[in-house]
Amino acid sequence: MDMSIRFPNLQVIFGYIPKSFQVFGYEITVYGILLAAAMLLALAIIVTEAKRKNQDQNVYLGASVLAILLGLVGARLWYGAMHWKLYRGNPAELLDIRGGGFSFWGALLGGCLALALVAAIKKQNFGEMADTVSIGLVSGQIIAVWGTFFSREAFGEYTNSMFAMDLPVTSVRSADVTALMREHLLDVGGVSYIRVHPLFLYESFWCLVLLLFLLSCKRRKRFSGEVFMTYLAGYGLGRFFISWLRTDEIRILGTNIAVSQIISASLFVGFGLIVIIRRSMAKKRADMRRRRREKVYEEEERMEAELARADAEDEAKNSGSESNTAPEEAGSEHPQQEGPAEEPGTEPGTGPDDESVPEAAAVAAAKTKEQEQ
Repeated sequence: MDMSIRFPNLQVIFGYIPKSFQVFGYEITVYGILLAAAMLLALAIIVTEAKRKNQDQNVYLGASVLAILLGLVGARLWYGAMHWKLYRGNPAELLDIRGGGFSFWGALLGGCLALALVAAIKKQNFGEMADTVSIGLVSGQIIAVWGTFFSREAFGEYTNSMFAMDLPVTSVRSADVTALMREHLLDVGGVSYIRVHPLFLYESFWCLVLLLFLLSCKRRKRFSGEVFMTYLAGYGLGRFFISWLRTDEIRILGTNIAVSQIISASLFVGFGLIVIIRRSMAKKRADMRRRRREKVYEEEERMEAELARADAEDEAKNSGSESNTAPEEAGSEHPQQEGPAEEPGTEPGTGPDDESVPEAAAVAAAKTKEQEQ
């Protein structure tokens, strides 16, 4: 089997890209290694983010372990349900995860369920926990989607664009090869190639853009859960167009609409509207609080001004009364004496003039008596 992968319009050719390798007789897929690396990267970022936000890191470690388990189960079951014809003859093959075959939607559902359980048990805010997890989740996706590059699956329809990718027909599942691809088969050195969209590259780039956007959002978020909802809406937008190009999607009967497109559009519209509405409401509440604070501040300033004016008036009155009473106090200290001052220790009417009155009366009486004689 030819294991080459070509990007002819970029002049990039990989002569050998393995799907797996042997370790002590045990086959290990590159897809599985990248998936494990993505999980470890996501876990490291989640724990770091929890530490930065002063959250309990042990809670996130426990939640991550449970999320990985439920995520793997959900991803495998969802993939099996969407591709049941591949496992109908032998359902036990669902247990063999070495060759890939995972659905992101199932993994997301299992991870959210795990996070909700931990948040309920530990009495944590689910929205805050989801915000913390979002950065690590999208970072892991940037790496995880490259697994489909090595497994030669989840590629797009025929294209001859700049990023067109050539895959040997023998290296992909025959069910994934469309009629349009067969019409444009390429023969290079005796090997037949199909030319397709490298959707892993598109999705990885979109997740990188989404990561940068989320890093900006978390610094100006207005409510709990906003970063996670923004992630769901943003990923849904990108995944809608990626699913439109995929050839292995389950379509709604009688239409060309993929089930994944319905889910993606629902996430984008639903959570996008929720974020817009809640941000608008939060902004209005913040404006109301700001106006209330300004009103209280203005009232306090007005009251302080009135108190200062009243104090100034009181001080002016006090200084005026003091200036009026000063002359009176000065006059009472030096009273004007109209008659002779009374000697100390004498009572009114007992001074020297009072004692001379009886003597004068006696003299006058004596003179009168002499004249009569």
